[in-house]
Amino acid sequence: MNTLALEVEDLTVAYGENPALWDVDLKVPKGIMMGLIGPNGAGKSTLIKTVMGLIRPAAGTVRVFGKPHGESQSRVAYVPQRSSVDWDFPATVKDVALMGSYGRLGWSTRPDRKEHKNTQDALERVGLSDLANRPVHQLSGGQQQRVFLARALVQKADLYLLDEPFQGVDAATESLILDLLRSLRSAGGTIVVVHHDLQTVADRFDQAALLKVRLVASGPVSEVLTTANLQQAYGIQATSLLAIRDGTP
Repeated sequence: MNTLALEVEDLTVAYGENPALWDVDLKVPKGIMMGLIGPNGAGKSTLIKTVMGLIRPAAGTVRVFGKPHGESQSRVAYVPQRSSVDWDFPATVKDVALMGSYGRLGWSTRPDRKEHKNTQDALERVGLSDLANRPVHQLSGGQQQRVFLARALVQKADLYLLDEPFQGVDAATESLILDLLRSLRSAGGTIVVVHHDLQTVADRFDQAALLKVRLVASGPVSEVLTTANLQQAYGIQATSLLAIRDGTP
């Protein structure tokens, strides 16, 4: 029986002649929350986008629940960086959240009453039910992030990939996102999050994967955030990062 939600083997991705990921092997067990960490330019977002099929790798394979992504696409939900989205497109909060149903229905099938009910339930879970008919471009940054989380909830996926979901949101939204992710994990979901704040990694994630184009380490957080691994990934910044990790000034 396959116990992996995600398996990446020998993955290499390049932008022109510059490698963004190099020969990465990564295994993500089912039912955990994993933080993808590393310095800027380490390849964290690239890894998520490659798993989603948004970027074509130069080499390597990606398997989702033991199958190529194309065969498991409906089981994967993606929450992109809020800063990467064009929020000027003419859509309401409900329109965007309802898009989560298209993975099951296809783009040619109109959502039925059940899908609209699922969407309303998702908006209630993220605290946006009263704003369902508001254009998304009128929302605050934290509210916009909640919309994409609602879309992921509507999809009812098994693997959730989130690219910096905590960046630039208010404290209430950060707490809501974390509670929802824990709820999804408790229900058997697998969560992979691109994350920058090393100080919160141990509290929020079961495992971590530390990238610097290559995979430096992956596994339980305590085994990943070691002096040697942080020095390899962050170089001269490692001393201050270790202080953050250990809670010292």
